[in-house]
Amino acid sequence: MKQERALGMLVAAGAIASLGLCPLAGAAEREVQRVLVISVDGLHAVDAERFIASHPQSALAEIARHAVRYTAASTSRPSDSFPGLLSIVTGGSPASADVFYDVSWDRTQWPPGPAGCTGTPGQQTTYDESIDLLKVVNGLAIDQNQIDPSRLPWGMKDGTCQLIYPHDFVKVNTIFEVVKAAGLRTAWADKHAAYDLVNGPSGNGVDDLYTPEVTNPQTLTDSNGNTIPGPYDGDYGVVGTHVTPDATVSVNCTLDNDKRKFDALVAQINGYNHTGKGPHIGTPALFGTDLQAISVGQKVSHNNTDGSCFAPDPAGLNGQPGGYVDGSGAPTAVLGYALEQTDVQLARVLTALKSRHIYDSTLIIVTAKHGQAPIDPLKVNPSTGVTNKIGGLQTLVANCASSSDAVAQAIVNAGENEDDVALIWLQDQTQAPAAAQWLRDNNVAAGLHIQQVLAADLMKLRFRDPIGDNHTPDIIVVPELGTIYTTSKKKNAEHGGFSSDDTNVALIVSQPGIASMQIKGPVLTTQIAPTILRALELDPNELQAVQIEHTEVLPGLGL
Repeated sequence: MKQERALGMLVAAGAIASLGLCPLAGAAEREVQRVLVISVDGLHAVDAERFIASHPQSALAEIARHAVRYTAASTSRPSDSFPGLLSIVTGGSPASADVFYDVSWDRTQWPPGPAGCTGTPGQQTTYDESIDLLKVVNGLAIDQNQIDPSRLPWGMKDGTCQLIYPHDFVKVNTIFEVVKAAGLRTAWADKHAAYDLVNGPSGNGVDDLYTPEVTNPQTLTDSNGNTIPGPYDGDYGVVGTHVTPDATVSVNCTLDNDKRKFDALVAQINGYNHTGKGPHIGTPALFGTDLQAISVGQKVSHNNTDGSCFAPDPAGLNGQPGGYVDGSGAPTAVLGYALEQTDVQLARVLTALKSRHIYDSTLIIVTAKHGQAPIDPLKVNPSTGVTNKIGGLQTLVANCASSSDAVAQAIVNAGENEDDVALIWLQDQTQAPAAAQWLRDNNVAAGLHIQQVLAADLMKLRFRDPIGDNHTPDIIVVPELGTIYTTSKKKNAEHGGFSSDDTNVALIVSQPGIASMQIKGPVLTTQIAPTILRALELDPNELQAVQIEHTEVLPGLGL
């Protein structure tokens, strides 16, 4: 199973590196026997660079001392978690994977339930925590960290009516499938069971998939129709008689949930599966995790505002604002604590690698599925008021338009998902040009704060043609920076949009022997997947998205 790769010789001085040119990064021949990917939701390049500079003894700073740091890296557009992760693990954008959001639309699916593939197809696809399997244990709805098949939609697959799992929703293969096909072991950890999607179309790309639920959906009811309470997966999901269903109300509870995934990484480094028990099966050749606490620290208006998190609060953060102090990216105390405590856990991972004497042969990649917008708190639209948000796009359209306006009503009655972007699937796709123009013409009157509307030819420049494709939205609304289509009081920021704050993420590729440098030229997170395969001496062209989009390996590594 040993995979060797000579990563090249350093051929340029530091001055050249500072210009963002691409010398080879290794001063000597090095081996890559395994790759560890750590995806930190929300981690902008500026977050990473500020933290490295202000915490020189941190684990992240240690990684950076022998790493290439790509400070102009961009994730997918839209920048939701699903397309953001698929960019990392497929080597392609939504144009290839054809996945735009965890909650989106499929024109060829039927709803969950006993009816199967009957009636008219076309329905909202919901691949989030709501499809989790729950079981009642001691009066609580305990998340089993796996999918409940009864909550899955139906669709035609291989000529028969079948349940459509998240991995079926992805239209290209993943690095996990390629690595596993080469006889190597794979593992991944994430926030919902729906991240089964990383398995890829085969459904079995990941040997050890671990999904400790960060938000218990509480979808079970008792005989009287009352919701059965259920905790998130963590040490403090239940404290005495208190049950916390959603860890993301607080960085403290989210750090608690993240620790589950760090524990899994340490167990896998030590040669076990994520439980740390059972037979010794060896460290995976490709493994990694997603992390949530930094994203929560960016988003919460105030930490634990509703008081539902009962995790310890040693820094006294409860009630304090999240996000950033100003537009420079200086973190609030809440976000700063999330950064520092995530780094404490990262140090555990580095220690485990060193204890096993495999640190030098492990390529570590730190990146993010998405950023978060806006960074500047003064950009939140509106900057004052009890909600700090403008409301849902369809509601704003309905409030502005006459009930007899057929085009406006087509928007109101469409399938839609929104954050700091709005995706629209029309019932009558031929109305897309007229609906897009209505949004442009009534932008000010309806208070929509639109920067750009993508439809028709503008959509086809970036994505598959919605006419004839079952996933691609008919319209994508890109709002002004700071606009979030919600009335929620809980968030300072959101992701999913096209802005730089949404998409400029950290990307650090590290291994002892790499000369530390910054590359300031633009790169994409889609380039991570072919880079991983090349490092493991596998062919990047085994990835379908790499072939479709001609995705290159990352520069500066000598691969």
